[in-house]
This record gives sequence, structure tokens and C-alpha cells, in this order.
Amino acid sequence: MTSSTAEEYDVIVVGAGPTGENVAERTVAAGLRTVIVEAELVGGECSYWACMPSKALLRPAAALTDARSVAGSREAVGGGRLDAAAVLARRDSFTSHWKDDGQVQWLRDTGIELVRGHGRLAGVRTVTVEAEDGTERVLTARHAVAVCTGSRPLLPAGVPGLAEAHPWTNREATGSPAVPGRLAVVGGGVVGTEMATAWRALGAEVVLLVRGEALLPRMEPFAGELVTEGLREAGVDLRFSAVVTAVERAGATGPVTLTLSGDERLTADEVLYATGRAPRTADIGLEQVGLRPGDWLEVDDSCTVLGVDGEWLYAAGDVNHRALLTHQGKYQARITGAAIAARAQGRALDTSRWGAHSASADLAGAPQVVFTQPEVAAVGLTLAAAERLGLRVKAVDHEIGAVAGASLYADGYRGRARVVYDLDREVIVGACLVGPAVAELLHSATVAVVGEVPIDRLWHAVPSYPTISEVWLRLLEDCRG
Repeated sequence: MTSSTAEEYDVIVVGAGPTGENVAERTVAAGLRTVIVEAELVGGECSYWACMPSKALLRPAAALTDARSVAGSREAVGGGRLDAAAVLARRDSFTSHWKDDGQVQWLRDTGIELVRGHGRLAGVRTVTVEAEDGTERVLTARHAVAVCTGSRPLLPAGVPGLAEAHPWTNREATGSPAVPGRLAVVGGGVVGTEMATAWRALGAEVVLLVRGEALLPRMEPFAGELVTEGLREAGVDLRFSAVVTAVERAGATGPVTLTLSGDERLTADEVLYATGRAPRTADIGLEQVGLRPGDWLEVDDSCTVLGVDGEWLYAAGDVNHRALLTHQGKYQARITGAAIAARAQGRALDTSRWGAHSASADLAGAPQVVFTQPEVAAVGLTLAAAERLGLRVKAVDHEIGAVAGASLYADGYRGRARVVYDLDREVIVGACLVGPAVAELLHSATVAVVGEVPIDRLWHAVPSYPTISEVWLRLLEDCRG
């Protein structure tokens, strides 16, 4: 049953994850009546199945490792294991036990209206919403529709028995109510390495299967090498050049048997596939506006969708494939909200590089942290990427453990820092740091890269002594050298 009349708003946002919430917050703040459409939990993937629960699982292990890395506290904590039940209970609290009451209240307090159901584009500035009971509402927008539907796990095609084995994806891996006895993880990227770290620390026997020859292949090579050492020291069975050719589960909940190339067989209680993401666009009505269902949405720097006339359709967050990171999605949302408001008010957009309506940081300085042991933090270009772009660069490396602050932070601190230095412009275009607590050093690197701060000015940004950030002084000395 469809509503007989369309409900009119200034802006319709499809998807109430962090990106959609931020778009709506910005347009409401600009005085535009905004409705947000969500079929699942308000707060989205990050709040319930990704960033928050995964980091809640990882933090206790990091805290215990930190305590054991310093004489005095090492003796206090002894050789005990994590209390898995307490860790899982804390994880549950960070997901609000998979209830979105608090997020819904935030929408109300902010002045954002909510329609629950599956939203589909139905034409120019028109969205239909199908509720769980099958009823349908028609929403129209005076100014804009923003698609913020995110991404979903991508399982590889052509692996016999995989679908029938009901493998874990990130959702099951971050939300499991119990520690599996044996866990096989397929994939050597961020999700694979983080979940191998977390579940091994909680007591599972973990085997990590990597098709290629290195972990974290999009980062500097030393990042994957140091994480490999950390995982193996923790007891993870790490195998490279491992290709799964078939999967079989005994019964509905029995063990899973993986057949690897070479006919080797491996048995686990659960198997996690962390092999990529695909856009959630297969059933959102793209065909109604001349786009192909299931595709990533191509956008310009203002997050306006290309290939659709009228500059009314926007796509922000994972769905546009610019940078599949929650913080970058929220950044794009701020740009999108500002662009929608400007056009609604009849103002021209400033889409110059670093303009108010240009998501330039997606390409120049998207930061990322991998919460393994050791942590990996990176922003901007790797050395290889800079060289592919034809830049005249050099890599400047330093052992983080050689600075006083690091040696105080942990006995025998191991870590490495690299900046990629543009010799012609005399600015840093990339940075990668590996070691305990380096996540908190990343924003300084991001400011340097995104701000394109000249090296002669950075020289006057004095790091406090004795902190780990003193590694910046050593790096800058080598850049100037």
C-alpha cells in the first residue's frame, strides 16, 4: 500500500550511518528541513559492526601489552590472560547492545526527522520507502537527495561451498557472543589483521590465510613486516600464498573445513572472510535515474553524483569509493552538507582545491590507523605511490625506539617511522608510523601533509621532551640534511 500524497522535505538522506547523520546535521543547521531514511539501526555499520566494537575488542589486549612492556607494571599484571567475558561485555556496552535508542534521540534533539524502511530512488528528487510491514511512503525533496548507504562485505565468487558454510564477515567477527576455539581468517588487510589480533588475544587459536606475499599491501612494506612479526609472536599461524579453493561446514553449526591450493585441508570452528567491500547500491533505485544498480557512485569533489542532471543527487561515504574510512565519510558529509546548503541558498560552490565545497583530503591526506600490535598509522602517499605519480621524493626513516620518549613508554620499544619528502616542493607528502601508541602521533602527520607545511616551518614545531613525538625532530633533521 502506497501513500496517496508525497511528503515534501528540503533534503532526503538515505542511510543513517555516521555519514548520513552528519549530512543531515549540516543541512538542518542550515535551516533545511531534512529527513533521514534507515532500514537497519540508526548509527550504521561503524557504531554496531565495525569501528566501535572492533576497537572495543582490541583495546584490552593493547592495554595488557602496554602494562607488560614496563618493568614494575609487568610484575603487577603477571602472566594472566584477558577476561574474555568482561571484554565482550564491554564491547556490548559500546554497541548499546545493538539498540539505537540513543542515536534516535540524537536525531530528535538535532531536529532531523526519521523514516524507517528501505529507501529507493524513484525519479528526480523522489524516494520511496518500504517499511517492514510492506507499506510504502513517497518522499520528495525540494533541493537534494544524499545517498549514504555505505558498503557491504564482498565474498569471493567461485569458491565451492562458501555461501553454504555461512562464513563470518566483519559483522559476525565483531559481534560474536563467544570466543571461537579455532578461527580461520582469510585476508591480510585491515579487518583480517585486526580480527586475528583481537581473537587471538581472547584465547582463540587463529590461522591467518593471505593470498599474497605480505600483509597490509597498500601501506609501506615495513608496516606489514612488523605486523607479521607481532602476529607470529602472539601465536597466530600466519600463511602466505594461501588460496582457499573450497569450504565445507559439517551441519548447521559444525566445524568448517577449508581446502587450500595443493589440496591441504584446514579445520576451524569459524571462518572469517575479510576480502573486500562492495557498495550497497544493488536495490536503491539507481536505474530510475540512469545509473547501474550495484555500482559505486562516481562523484565530483563536492560529492555531487556524476551522470545525473540537475545537481540534486549526492553520494557521500563508502558508497562513492573515494576513501572507505568512517572519518573520511564524515568529512565528505560536512562537504556535502555545505554544498547542499549553498545551492539551496543560491550561492556558487567553492570547489577550488581546499575550497569549502571540495573534499580534497580524500586524495591528498586520508589518515588511517590499523589497531594491530604494533599499531600502524599512515597518511598521504607511500614512497611507491609518490614515485608512480612522477614526484621527485626520498624516504626518510627512523627507528622510533631510539628516541627517549619511546624508551620510557615501553622497555625494548620497537617501531619505525617514515616520511615521504617531496624534494622539489620541500613538503612532506606521506607518512607511516609503526609501533605502540603511534595512532596518537598521526594527526600531526596529517596536519603536515594536508597543510603542505614547508619543511623550514615544520623545523620550528618543537616536539616535547621526552615524548614519542620527538621522532619528528629526527625525521626533520634527515629531511633537511
